[in-house]
Amino acid sequence: MTSDGTLHILSSIDLIIKSGESIAVIGESGSGKSTLIGLLAGLDTPSSGTIRLNGQSLTRMDEDGRAAVRNALVGFVFQSFQLLPGLSALANVMLPLELAGDRQAKAAATALLHRVGLGQRLNHTPRQLSGGEQQRVALARAFVRQPAILFADEPTGNLDSKTGTHIIDLLFELNLENNTTLILVTHDPTLAARCGRTIRLDAGRII
Repeated sequence: MTSDGTLHILSSIDLIIKSGESIAVIGESGSGKSTLIGLLAGLDTPSSGTIRLNGQSLTRMDEDGRAAVRNALVGFVFQSFQLLPGLSALANVMLPLELAGDRQAKAAATALLHRVGLGQRLNHTPRQLSGGEQQRVALARAFVRQPAILFADEPTGNLDSKTGTHIIDLLFELNLENNTTLILVTHDPTLAARCGRTIRLDAGRII
């Protein structure tokens, strides 16, 4: 609600995403891309309609219920990395496993950081890492719990072209290895073309 009345960010969205699909969500700034991702992930709630994730109705859950579903099924990769600055790369990747009570957290996080080429940077904090290295830590953290679905919101937006290409190659490699459903927000048509399907938003509607 605004001083000018009700603001409709999204409307008439009817969307089914199958397990294992890779989806690009494209559109101009302000078209509703990030809002759509927030709704699909259960970070936000719609004013009307129903959202189901892996057969579970997110719109019937309270925040604790949605958080439990996200913790069990969802991974995130953001443009801004969102690493905890006081923790090492290893500790950042271990964190979601530790919160889930996984006793093999260190071994799993170490293996995945080696997989993304950061085996020599385990004990470095984010400020000691380049932007590309930070995003690789973020990828490892997102995949360490083998999520059923991964949301990536402009994951290369803060990276140069060469580094961004490397990150995207790695993202799709990990996605294929884990058979994860990938939903990727991007402004890049070349990147969108790598996905199996493209959804274009315009003024809050799928076109």
